[in-house]
Amino acid sequence: MENKKPPRNLKGLLISFKKASLSLVKSLPYFIGIILLMGMLKIFIPPETLLKIFTGKIFIDTGIGALIGSVLAGNPVNSYIIGHVLLKDGVSLFVITAFIVSWTTVGIVQIPYEIQTLGKGFAIARNGLCFLLSIFVSVVTVLILGVIS
Repeated sequence: MENKKPPRNLKGLLISFKKASLSLVKSLPYFIGIILLMGMLKIFIPPETLLKIFTGKIFIDTGIGALIGSVLAGNPVNSYIIGHVLLKDGVSLFVITAFIVSWTTVGIVQIPYEIQTLGKGFAIARNGLCFLLSIFVSVVTVLILGVIS
């Protein structure tokens, strides 16, 4: 007689699915807001203007992308949406990669809180190092992608 095993923790799977669904529903307003913001930015900052800002000089453009990402720190998922729109508008992958890395690691807006909780030296060193590394990581990542593809 065969022993049929019951499904492994079906209740836990259902609970996880419910939590993930609720999390997605809670995130929808942020996604919609970012999509609306990107639509407005495309109207006010057309692709031609972006191509004037980003001149094609790798390190300067990458630094500008990292600076913008540092100031506009936020949720990583939002940076992917913004990066996709910028890529479609012809912005360099160097810029977009630096933007995404600095968006998630550097937080100029959050420095006062970070200084208060972790100390001035640590906060400035961490943010400065993350800024420089975002440029380095961007260049290395794009060069490696160029070799692979």
